[in-house]
Amino acid sequence: MEVTTRLVQDQTLIENALKGYAAAWPAYGRQQEAMAYSLLSGGKRIRPVLVLEVCRLFGGMPEKALPFACGLEMVHTYSLIHDDLPCMDDDDFRRGKPTNHKVFGEASAVLAGDGLLTAAFGVLTQADLSPEQICRGVACLSQAAGPAGMVGGQVLDLLGEGRTLTYDQIVEIESLKTGCMIEAAARLGAIAAGSTEEQEEAAAAYARKIGLAFQIRDDVLDVLGDEAELGKPIGSDQENQKSTFVGLKGAEGCQALIRTLTEEAVGCIRPYPGSEFLCDLAAMLAGRTK
Repeated sequence: MEVTTRLVQDQTLIENALKGYAAAWPAYGRQQEAMAYSLLSGGKRIRPVLVLEVCRLFGGMPEKALPFACGLEMVHTYSLIHDDLPCMDDDDFRRGKPTNHKVFGEASAVLAGDGLLTAAFGVLTQADLSPEQICRGVACLSQAAGPAGMVGGQVLDLLGEGRTLTYDQIVEIESLKTGCMIEAAARLGAIAAGSTEEQEEAAAAYARKIGLAFQIRDDVLDVLGDEAELGKPIGSDQENQKSTFVGLKGAEGCQALIRTLTEEAVGCIRPYPGSEFLCDLAAMLAGRTK
């Protein structure tokens, strides 16, 4: 099956499930509307797709992994809402729409993010999996999203503003800020499938590689991308005085890094039968324009 066809199928499955969860939230004031506004605003859904596809690769049923995928996407969405706030990156647009705080106000945006973050872990517990798998899934997402993962990366990112960082320092920031959640997606899929430790580690290694390539591509697009196609302003990294891969390696050097990381990612997963989709997905992400 062509990668784009299966990607759309996965995205549709995820979107419908997210709508179901959003419809069940209580409507206190505009809380439900604010949470759903960002959660259902589209996007590539790469993280939840990875959950489903890694689960499928290792013989699991993607439908059983769907609560893991949706919970992960809720955490990711909360992070975007908070990242766009004036006290953080102060962005006015996300996915071609006004950011949450521009529509609902800063206080409601903070609460929308808080609501998504806390609701996410309840969603994970609804998975039709063993108690052990659910506990492992909750622990995995908590680790990736918390102070040792995404939040820690955000802190280092803020501390790095206005400073000239080395390549290794930027890699550390992005591996925590972005990479941990992409790796968690692969691990959650493996956990839902009941995979072996070797299989889970192979999927995690694949995800780490594409996660870093994904962020490097983001840096390139922030300089060379089309603002209308991206759905958000370009040049925000420079405006916020952030050290980037492009600043260190240049656009051509970054493209070479992306190719290398993508090849290494494919090498991690190719030995497993049925890995064609994940291999093709890595290549697609390396060349994305939005």
